[in-house]
Amino acid sequence: MLRSIARLLRLVAPFLATVGLLAWAILGLLAFVNGRWVEKDAASRARLVVDAARDEVVERWEAGEPASLQELLDRVTRDERISALALCGADGTRIMQTECFPAPLGCAALAPLVGPGSQGWSGRVDVPSGEVYVTALPVGESGASPGFAVVVQDLAFAVRRERLVREALELFFAVLAIAGVVATVAGYRFSFRDWTLDLRRLLLGGGAKRRPEFQPLLRDVEALVARLASEAQDVSGRGAFTPARLRQTLRRQLQGERVIAISHREPFIHERTASGAVTVRHPPSGLVTALEPVMRACSGVWIAHGSGSADWETADRRGRIAGPPGEAAYTLRRLRIPEEEGRGFYYGFSNEGLWPLCHLVHTRPLFRPEDWDAYQRVNRRFADAVVEEADGPDPVVLVQDYQFALAPRLIRGRLPRAVILTFWHIPWPNAERAAICPWHSELIEGLLGSSILGFQTQLHCNNFVESVDRYLEARIDRERQAVVLRGETTLVRPYPISIEWPPRALRDVPPVAECRAALRAELGLRADAQIGLGVDRLDYTKGIEERFLAVEALLQMRPDLRGRFTFVQVAPPSRSAIASYRELDRNVTTLVERINARFGRGGWLPIALRRSHHEPPEVFRHYRAADFCHVGSLADGMNLVAKEFVAARDDGRGVLILSSFTGAARELSEALVVNPYDTTQSAQAMAAALEMPVEEQQARMTAMRMFVAEFNVYRWAERMLVDGARTRRSVRLRERLRQAAGMED
Repeated sequence: MLRSIARLLRLVAPFLATVGLLAWAILGLLAFVNGRWVEKDAASRARLVVDAARDEVVERWEAGEPASLQELLDRVTRDERISALALCGADGTRIMQTECFPAPLGCAALAPLVGPGSQGWSGRVDVPSGEVYVTALPVGESGASPGFAVVVQDLAFAVRRERLVREALELFFAVLAIAGVVATVAGYRFSFRDWTLDLRRLLLGGGAKRRPEFQPLLRDVEALVARLASEAQDVSGRGAFTPARLRQTLRRQLQGERVIAISHREPFIHERTASGAVTVRHPPSGLVTALEPVMRACSGVWIAHGSGSADWETADRRGRIAGPPGEAAYTLRRLRIPEEEGRGFYYGFSNEGLWPLCHLVHTRPLFRPEDWDAYQRVNRRFADAVVEEADGPDPVVLVQDYQFALAPRLIRGRLPRAVILTFWHIPWPNAERAAICPWHSELIEGLLGSSILGFQTQLHCNNFVESVDRYLEARIDRERQAVVLRGETTLVRPYPISIEWPPRALRDVPPVAECRAALRAELGLRADAQIGLGVDRLDYTKGIEERFLAVEALLQMRPDLRGRFTFVQVAPPSRSAIASYRELDRNVTTLVERINARFGRGGWLPIALRRSHHEPPEVFRHYRAADFCHVGSLADGMNLVAKEFVAARDDGRGVLILSSFTGAARELSEALVVNPYDTTQSAQAMAAALEMPVEEQQARMTAMRMFVAEFNVYRWAERMLVDGARTRRSVRLRERLRQAAGMED
């Protein structure tokens, strides 16, 4: 009996020692990780607080308004984790502090750490009340800072959180030890019995059953490779998502290769004016807004249709020109599309067919055989250009939007090892609606030439996979979100697109107060007038008519707003060669004239319709001047106007009214989300926006700004590029495994 117990102890002791060592290591790691996590979180929170309040602090500080400045500091410390705040002069003198600021903390000791050129200082400090986290950050512009702010955060919550996690882990390891001992004892008893039975059969002359030799199959190894690739380094990494980080990712994951992008619209257009001068114009395009900063960061070649009247005068004989103007960060290659072919490709199949088909609006899609022929020819022309620009057999290619559904398969046929990342910027309809297009199978098969096919939302991914399942003989791997067609795998993933942060266009835009005063003066409004804003191409998917009807309902519901509220609609013309767009133009004009005639008085008009093209800085000037921005799309993949408005409001003010039919509504939940078809609801949202207290505006806007800053376009691009790099590594490894297996055979 004692001998059996001793044998069991020899079996159990190593297990218990291993569990104890593992528990000690994990608990130590927990303490380390939690400490780093808490410090990083506290530093980020402090920087956000100072960034959000910087303009008001500097303004009140330099204006000599101590009472107002003290009220601002007290308001900032209402955050449950911000326990105290102080302002210090550049020479180390304490200017002002909140009530609970720890006495031992001195500005003089921190001043050398926050000198000129410094990014600030953070660290843990022991005070009589316990351990706190202190962050000192400069206030004001670099080199002209009046001083610095000291943010004190209580770390008691971190101690409580660590204690709870530690107790849970200790309980887990105790249960694991007990279960391990029980399993070891049970295994010992059964294994000993089986061993004695086998020995008995052997002694009696009976042979044990022979087990087949283990032979690894290639498909099993490939599955393991795919799983390991999916568990590789996370995209998030460390630090903010910036152009520098995107370039670093490109060097690390794709060995610094240049990216080849194709889109129909070019990032900048050279136009010749009536006077003969050549000017640069930036098209009003969400695609350009998103892709241009990515290409500026990654470098490479952007292939697009040259549509400007002076495009070919400014480019070389092959249509190449450095871009953007004045920077030369990438190469723009312009392709010529004959006028007749362009009408069929762009206005015909793309925008009279695919656009209304995908946007679920009440416009009948038109599909003509001659337009389909033009669409195929243009896709082949762009695929040929990609092959010409490729430096090797496996380039990284970004295919953008619905004009190039066939290009991925055409490129794959010429460059089988290329990493093709296709992003479909607009919605993908359900399977029944997709079948309206006579060539839906060809479009789907063309897109499946991609290594990765990205959509704005998971719903659009689901719709596409459903269409594949309905119309093609393909295998769908729902666990990996992948489609396998004739042995080629395409990952189908949501990549919600965004904008650059901070927007480049904001550099030359005046402060909010100046923008608001200037726009009021342009419109002839009184000094206290309120302004609503819409920024859209003149397109039937944007809900412009529904928006104007909501303005009419608002003025009917709230007569007190007449004369002191104006809605400004920036709506540059779009696709005027298409009959439905010309009809929309007429309808919008008639509607605006009717509403203005009904409510206008004494030179005041309720709606100001601005049809001309506005360059990005001018659009951002409107964003800053508005009390609210109404984004009322009837159907939209994402809508970047909403995110641009949020990015423009560094004053923390303004209200975003957002259609529930935009992809952005799934991300910017602090907006006032409305059904644009419900005129009364939209009007009530406008009234609520005009009356919203400043504190609520700031709370909503701060949350949305934090989201857009974190999930910016560089993060979008990095996710796609890293996923593409993983795909490339998996393909290369599978090729090596197949070659090795072939050599063995």
